[in-house]
Formats: sequence, structure tokens, C-alpha cells
Amino acid sequence: MTAGRLRDAVQALTAIADGQPDEPRFLDEASHVLADLLAHDDWLPARFAQPSPDRYQQYLLHCDPWERFCIVSFVWGPGQHTPVHDHRVWGLIGVLRGAERNLSFEPDGDGVLHIVADDLAQPGDIGRVSPTIGDVHQVFNALTDEVSISIHIYGGNIGRIERAVFDPENGTARPFVSRFANPELPNIWND
Repeated sequence: MTAGRLRDAVQALTAIADGQPDEPRFLDEASHVLADLLAHDDWLPARFAQPSPDRYQQYLLHCDPWERFCIVSFVWGPGQHTPVHDHRVWGLIGVLRGAERNLSFEPDGDGVLHIVADDLAQPGDIGRVSPTIGDVHQVFNALTDEVSISIHIYGGNIGRIERAVFDPENGTARPFVSRFANPELPNIWND
């Protein structure tokens, strides 16, 4: 593992956050940081890339002390997927390994959710979510026989933010808070 790549990303994101940019600028600048991480597949520790047979795993890699951003690895076993959900903060989603399918939803006047985009993301691809640009979606591992891994950067501590999962048939929302699968963080200070 090359801890320096994750450490460099943390330092770059901290510098961006220190500049107090508006959301569009933070997304633009953080996209470059995420692209640098995705360009190399030698930095993610193996224990933060482990699938579970039961459900996708969400591993916290770093959280800013002021919770201005966090970096998370999502590990998808074959065929695993999320429910339809929102984020309540901006986010960047980049594929490191495998492939992901992303269904984006928007409500109609009656609150019923309709698919407005169906995208396939390959390694290096980066998507954006935000309440201002659309953040209700459902993500699938697009591979039926392999693990897929994506790296997410969120504009807050996604493991503490109350969000919602939705019934796509009627738009009914149910609150939830996602949790992280790991009890410890990677040591980014060793090379």
C-alpha cells in the first residue's frame, strides 16, 4: 500500500476546505483530487476493500476533524446494491475497480420517483450528487461475478448525517443514518 496517495488527498482536500469555497468550486477542485486517487490502484489497504456476503460495505478512510468532508470506500459484492436514497450533502463518487450502475431519480408532482438517468461507471469515472443538482439515486455493482469498489468524497461526515431511503413506487421516505463497517482508520502517516 502507498499511504502517501491517501495522505496527499487528505491534505489537498483540507486545503480546499480551508479556502471555504462554495459548493460548485469545492466539487470542481475535489474532483481533481479524486481523479488522482482513481488513477492509481495501489493505495487502498486490503482490509478497506473487503466485501461482505450480506450487503455492500462502507469503510471510512478519513473524516475531517470539523466534518467538512470525508473519504469513504464502498465495496460491492456481486449483484449488491443500495436502496433508493439521498445524501443531504454534496458528494463525488469515483470508481476504483469494477463497474457501477447508477439510477438517478426525481419526484413528479405527486412525489412518485421516476428514473431520469441510468449511467454505467467504469474505473476512473466520477459522478456528482448534491441536493442542488440531484442526489436521489440507487447504485448497483454492475458486475455479477466480481467485486466493485468506489471511492466517495462527501461534504460532511456521511456516517452521522440523517438521510432518507425512498420507496420508488410512492416516494415515501424513511429516515436512516448510514454507518461505517470499520472500527479503525487507515494509518496515512506511514509509507
